[in-house]
Amino acid sequence: MNNRFLVLSVAALALAGAPLRARVVDPRVVRDDAGHFELSWKDRAPVDVYRLTPGAPAASAPQLVARGIEDGAVSLAASPHVRGWFVLRDRRDGSRVTVAERVLPLEQGSNFRDLGGYPAWGGRHVRWGLIYRSGATPLLSAADLDQIGAVGLREMVDLRSSEERVLAPSRIAGVPYGAVGYPMQALASGGHFDVEALYRAFPELLKPQLRMIFADLLRGDVPIVYNCSAGQDRTGFASAMILAALGVPMADIYRDYELSTSYRHPEYEMPPIDPAQHPHDPVAQMFARASQGPVRKPQPLLTADGKPFLAYSFAAITARWGSPANYLREEIAVGPVQLAQLRRRYLQ
Repeated sequence: MNNRFLVLSVAALALAGAPLRARVVDPRVVRDDAGHFELSWKDRAPVDVYRLTPGAPAASAPQLVARGIEDGAVSLAASPHVRGWFVLRDRRDGSRVTVAERVLPLEQGSNFRDLGGYPAWGGRHVRWGLIYRSGATPLLSAADLDQIGAVGLREMVDLRSSEERVLAPSRIAGVPYGAVGYPMQALASGGHFDVEALYRAFPELLKPQLRMIFADLLRGDVPIVYNCSAGQDRTGFASAMILAALGVPMADIYRDYELSTSYRHPEYEMPPIDPAQHPHDPVAQMFARASQGPVRKPQPLLTADGKPFLAYSFAAITARWGSPANYLREEIAVGPVQLAQLRRRYLQ
């Protein structure tokens, strides 16, 4: 059983009768370097913490792991490469909220994470376990494939160029896969990236892929994952459009975007490339050169004055379409009716 149905069914069965509106706010869970889940939240009342088991049968009950926590924080043991899912229950009124580890703890993956949990339209939050973003997946381990299999993906949309998809094919199999071909030259001319020009081009360049993603979301073909190579630039733009459609504040859209610096593992985004095997392929030569020497540490996605690169995309949208809502309506066929459908389906 996938995580989406696990969270909805198990939590509902075990915690039935509690009010739907939670008093627990701003819940977060991160994995520290010592192998612990660090949970935090805000609530004036004591909170009970239940652990959910991803991939477990629906009849499996949540496990009570901490009772009556009053200071809004608890540290719990984490298992390597097992994602953390929890239910936090307010002991005063029984209200509860689900919170999950945002990034999947893969052995050889990069930036595979969940868009759930962000505050959104109408005081609601994005549902966990339905919309995923990722870097390329050519080097996933067998254990990684098992973990991703437990997610229960129903759709994949690849945002990469035609050359990237040939050089680094995904190892995820058995999931409907969509992509729209375009040349790497659309991103980098002569191996050189102009960051501002690139981000300003995304609203036009990625229109076909966004139409695919939003069509999947509107049909309810989820869980879905979409990716590029690093899972930060093209994927960051697509994520921003989804979060904007769901009414997520701009500060949280940028916060999600900037997480890529922490969650990327560039060594797993492209398999080793022997330039001698691709003497006439400039894209293969470019990636081969980039992979030489030590792995480069991901750098913050910010200009010298601290502005997110993603702001260039929003500036281009404002200049041409007036607003993200107008862009979505005019170019992606997501108008007021579709926005209402998306919010009913993907917010809680």
